[in-house]
Amino acid sequence: MNSVVLVVIGLAIILAGYVLYSRYLSQRVYRLSPSFLTPSREFNDGVDYVPTNKFVLWGHHFTSVAGAAPIVGPAVAVIWGWLPAFLWVTVGTVFFAGMHDLGALWASVRNKGRSIGSLSGSYIGGRGRNLFLVVIFLLLLMVNAVFAVVISNLLVAQPTAVIPVWGAIVVAVLIGQAIYRMRWNLPLVSVVGVVALYSLILLGDRFPIELPDTILGLSAGAFWIIVLFLYAGVASLLPVWMLLQPRDYINGLQLFIGLGILYAAILISSPTIVAPAYNADVPEGTPGLVPLLFVTIACGAISGFHGMVSSGTSSKQLEKETDARFVGYFGAVGEGMLALGTIIVVTAGFETLAAWEETYSAFNEGGVVTFVSSGGSILENGLGLPVSLSATILATMAVLFAATTMDTSVRLQRYIVEEIGALLGRRLNTTVATVIVVLSGLALAFGADVSGSGQGGMIIWPLFGTTNQLLAALTLSIITVMLVRKRRPYLPVLLPLLFVLVMTVYALLVQVVSFYNEGNWLLLVLDIVILVAAVWVVTEAAMAIARARNEAPEPDDDELAEANTRDETSG
Repeated sequence: MNSVVLVVIGLAIILAGYVLYSRYLSQRVYRLSPSFLTPSREFNDGVDYVPTNKFVLWGHHFTSVAGAAPIVGPAVAVIWGWLPAFLWVTVGTVFFAGMHDLGALWASVRNKGRSIGSLSGSYIGGRGRNLFLVVIFLLLLMVNAVFAVVISNLLVAQPTAVIPVWGAIVVAVLIGQAIYRMRWNLPLVSVVGVVALYSLILLGDRFPIELPDTILGLSAGAFWIIVLFLYAGVASLLPVWMLLQPRDYINGLQLFIGLGILYAAILISSPTIVAPAYNADVPEGTPGLVPLLFVTIACGAISGFHGMVSSGTSSKQLEKETDARFVGYFGAVGEGMLALGTIIVVTAGFETLAAWEETYSAFNEGGVVTFVSSGGSILENGLGLPVSLSATILATMAVLFAATTMDTSVRLQRYIVEEIGALLGRRLNTTVATVIVVLSGLALAFGADVSGSGQGGMIIWPLFGTTNQLLAALTLSIITVMLVRKRRPYLPVLLPLLFVLVMTVYALLVQVVSFYNEGNWLLLVLDIVILVAAVWVVTEAAMAIARARNEAPEPDDDELAEANTRDETSG
């Protein structure tokens, strides 16, 4: 099959979802109001709560949610064939991811910028909240530890990406000063920032930086992991306007341009998809498509981590509530486009079916490296770019996605540690909470890996998909309770909630059996803990939904505001 056909159909579905379905959700379900006082304006502190231009905020949101997962997930899942992955990404983006991300953003904005974990106490109950926080902490711990591994591996494997990856931080700091201190207009800042980033890519391709095999007794990969955690810890303490916002915004532009380059190469070269639409002859040991497809591809279809970003950082920067449609839903669209591009690259970036089968000789063989190598081949054939430069562009793109996600994730985990401390009666300042986050991430990275390579996070990575989708289901349960209380249409949220929940619990049960048969007692215990937490929280959520249906409707903030306005006018 010609890949261009898949590109046209996929993009048409995803973009139609933004134009049509996001409008329905915004107007009929969430009822976004331009006059609602957002937390960024109500609590503007110049650090975490900062009213932000929607395009800048979209850049932060998009690059924070679109880490390595929308590349890794689809690149692994095509082992079942390109059609199941394609359908889950396109349908998931429209009816699951966009709805989820927009809903989590709306729920937080309507509750003074509180995180989803905090909201669970108000809408589900204290017990549900405590278990919810445990699940969130575990998920963020996985994200931080594993994304540090992904980034360090790419920096070691692709030394031409070192200069653009770290140089992007300097560019981001200067962009933040230009926007907020020097008051440059946004188009000028955007052009200068993008030119600077692509100049760094050219410079990095010309002057690769390859670390020695051993530094201070550490391998090159382990050294990069420590540096990444230290950087992320410092970055999480800085005001969002100084580094997080501008870094994510300018990276978002660069990454969207990178996606455009990748799609242009596909359209020009029109590579043939050599992988089967449905692969009935999967390698031995490959798990069943159902339910594993729906937890293998999380980011790019629906991801609980997105709810953490929406309610943890984006909601505190949203200037107008109506901007949530562009920031939340279109952020999911951007990630869906990345996942779609990944599917095409890892199924059409091979010369023959035999070459594809050689790469996919076992489950989990595909990944970021496959994306970079096969994508580089398409860029070379489509645009005539040198192999080295093509690989540098894609490796930089992948690292920046992962790095911006890690930046946000460390800040989010700091919020969670502060919330847990408050529940335990211990008020933690931001520095102490950040130190706890960094040390816990390093402890997992190095403590769980006797080789000292810092890749211990990969040990619990098999639980990421199920934990992530469980968090998405829990987030949808909170949104459902809110909608039921307000007597608004809730089926657009409830139906995806039930589907994700069934698939996630099914996958957890499959993994319990698998870990038991393998004798993997650590993952078995963690899997059972997550499974118990899932059943418990969902039971609490079901009872909360039942109570909400029988209670008097919750007053609508906008209706109250309109009534007050009428009273003042008549008075």
